[in-house]
Amino acid sequence: MFESLSERLQNTISDISGKGKLTEENMSEALREIRRALLEADVSLKVVKSFISKIKDKAEGEEVLKSITPGQQLVKIVHDELVELLGGANVPVSTEGKPNIIMLFGLQGSGKTTTTAKLALQVRKNGRNPIMVAADVNRPAAIKQLQSLGKQVNIPVYAEEENKDVKQIVNNAINKSKEEGYNTVIVDTAGRLQIDTDLMAELLLLDRMFEPAEKLLVIDAMMGQEAVNVAMTFDEQLGISGIVITKLDGDARGGAALSVAHSTGKPVKFTGTGEKLDTLEPFHPERMAQRILGMGDVISLVEKAQQVIDIDEAKELEKKIKGKDFSLEDFMKMQKQMKSIGSMDQLLGMLPIPGISKNDREKMAHMGENQLKKIEACINSMTVKERQNPDIINAPRRRRIAAGSGIPLPELNRFLKEFENMRKMMRKMTGMMKSGKNPMKGLPIPPGMKGKFPGF
Repeated sequence: MFESLSERLQNTISDISGKGKLTEENMSEALREIRRALLEADVSLKVVKSFISKIKDKAEGEEVLKSITPGQQLVKIVHDELVELLGGANVPVSTEGKPNIIMLFGLQGSGKTTTTAKLALQVRKNGRNPIMVAADVNRPAAIKQLQSLGKQVNIPVYAEEENKDVKQIVNNAINKSKEEGYNTVIVDTAGRLQIDTDLMAELLLLDRMFEPAEKLLVIDAMMGQEAVNVAMTFDEQLGISGIVITKLDGDARGGAALSVAHSTGKPVKFTGTGEKLDTLEPFHPERMAQRILGMGDVISLVEKAQQVIDIDEAKELEKKIKGKDFSLEDFMKMQKQMKSIGSMDQLLGMLPIPGISKNDREKMAHMGENQLKKIEACINSMTVKERQNPDIINAPRRRRIAAGSGIPLPELNRFLKEFENMRKMMRKMTGMMKSGKNPMKGLPIPPGMKGKFPGF
């Protein structure tokens, strides 16, 4: 997501960083490149004009023009305006109401039904007890789709397959939730291929009858600039409370996310970044701005790791790393935990690696994935005893493992040597910490981290 925009903005900032100072001439050139980058990312022209105007106003101050670090100054200005453009701050989904009612609106094909299940899973993680309502009685198989998704996430779905009265279905679902203790009711409403009077009349009736705490519009990121028109129409008619942007992983431009929040004045609350049901992420404008500018998103990476990594298993691995019995079997467990967080390309995208292009990142990820596959093949060709005690792997065993895995012997030898070096380094760092020494002392301090860790 935002890959083309991110690359263009980073290149523009890199170019101006080589200048002696920020002048009106090179600032004008930078703004022209930023304008092109935004337009190519499918951001609406109105939004682009407003964005560029604000950057120009901030950059024309005397203090900025005399700056000796023009790249840093421009990054700060663009970052702040991007955060503002994306909505300013994260707005969590409301939990008001007994029960709390959330209605999802959107056109057909936007991913509304799948988002209903993803959202139900998300609110359950936050301690709620949700029930989903199949209120799309127009689209064939919509009810069955939601029921199937409900089984996958083990969340109940209220449906009346023979009933076409949407008001009655939602009312019965709310009564059921009160009787059985469900405190969040998520309603999957009907969609259309395009906005029409009948659709809006039905949604307006549901809105007025049940007064939902949240009215979330589901927008397909692949719609491009048309997303703005759809969002503004729904907002004018229904007064939406927030936006969910789906298929953001499939659109390298990302202009819809930048445009809809600014155009409607309503926050983007979630983004869908994959087909799996656990790929609905709360939207944080500041984190997204940092990722666009190549600053990474370490906070989201840590939060995701906390969600998917088994804490007990991680603690057990930590003990082994600190001791002397860290084995190849433990190494494989570490790799499995890393895979559960995301692909190597996704992880690299969330790490602060300034100046790296999309192509370079993809190459690094591809090479890394290939290397890990080779290592996995080597370890799978070993006996349990060899995995648990790599020191016993002598020359004959190495030849057998190389033949069994299809990996050349020199590559196997190199991996085993690197693994042994890694174990020695881990033991050395553990020993230094036990003796009171700080293994991080003397290392360069990342920007913004000074003072946060004692001993630097």
